[in-house]
Amino acid sequence: MAKVYIAIIGAGGVGRASLRQLFNYMVNKSAPHTLVPIAVSRSSKAIISTDYSPISLSSILEDLDKSVTKPLAVPDEIISYLKTAPGEVILVDNTSDETLASLYPRFLENGPQNPNGGFAFHEATVGAGLPVLSTLKELVETGDKVKKIEGVFSGTMSFLFNTFAPVGSSSNAKFSEVVVKARDLGYTEPDPRDDLNGLDVARKLTVLARLSGLLVLSPTSFHIQCLIPKSLEAAATADEFLNGLGDYDVEMENLKKDAESKGKTIRYVGKLEVEAGRVEVGLDTFDISHPIVGLKGSDNIISFYTERYGAGAGADVTAMGVLGDVTKILQRLK
Repeated sequence: MAKVYIAIIGAGGVGRASLRQLFNYMVNKSAPHTLVPIAVSRSSKAIISTDYSPISLSSILEDLDKSVTKPLAVPDEIISYLKTAPGEVILVDNTSDETLASLYPRFLENGPQNPNGGFAFHEATVGAGLPVLSTLKELVETGDKVKKIEGVFSGTMSFLFNTFAPVGSSSNAKFSEVVVKARDLGYTEPDPRDDLNGLDVARKLTVLARLSGLLVLSPTSFHIQCLIPKSLEAAATADEFLNGLGDYDVEMENLKKDAESKGKTIRYVGKLEVEAGRVEVGLDTFDISHPIVGLKGSDNIISFYTERYGAGAGADVTAMGVLGDVTKILQRLK
């Protein structure tokens, strides 16, 4: 089998899980290629195979802790290292480093065995492991037109509002208490403001909007409802922020009760409407029968409304599946 070399940047939360899954895949699966791990790095340490022989992933995190090797410099040393690999290379970026992401075109242009450039996949940026982006791409590539996308895009926000305003049972929990609970359970970032500012959802909507044909310049170029009280934006620490958040519980409770008085409940969602050119992130109210309201825990839900699927099942949507398979084959024949 042909060898495919793989280099991995990032060994934090997602990176650790990625390395574990990759190791299990290599051990348990019959892949059409032999995967050869050649580099694993995090912000200050790295393990790099200078001769491109495989490095073991069985104890990679412990080995990384003991390593005294510095990561390759971005981008020149990384490009030089990957370009001289003796075969095709997959570069996995498990970080949220915007600088590294901005260099993807350079990495693709300098692939070792592919003078025409390589492939870039970013499925995990929206919906984690769910096939959200691949589904949207196939809809668009096969000629369907996206009208609207709506959903709960943040596991953190899902947990907060499913707990604060559950359907079918009453909750006396204060919003600030729910945020503390979410942090203690690991559902939020160490500083919950990084979730409550809405930017995580906005980044995902930006990706979806661009794939749907909307010109969105940045995640801050449309309305985002921030759930951080103005007076707490400058809190020096996460604990200081959480200690002051209780002062705003009445405001959140009033929003919840107002929705309940109308037979609805509140959820934090993202929406985009292609024809109207509108993208929004924030709180909205939904009937208790709405699928968004039926979520549990930290679950996400994303709904596509398109020209073909708005008409229901039929020849066009079935034919789209056939054409989608054709395009997949064409991509692999390049």
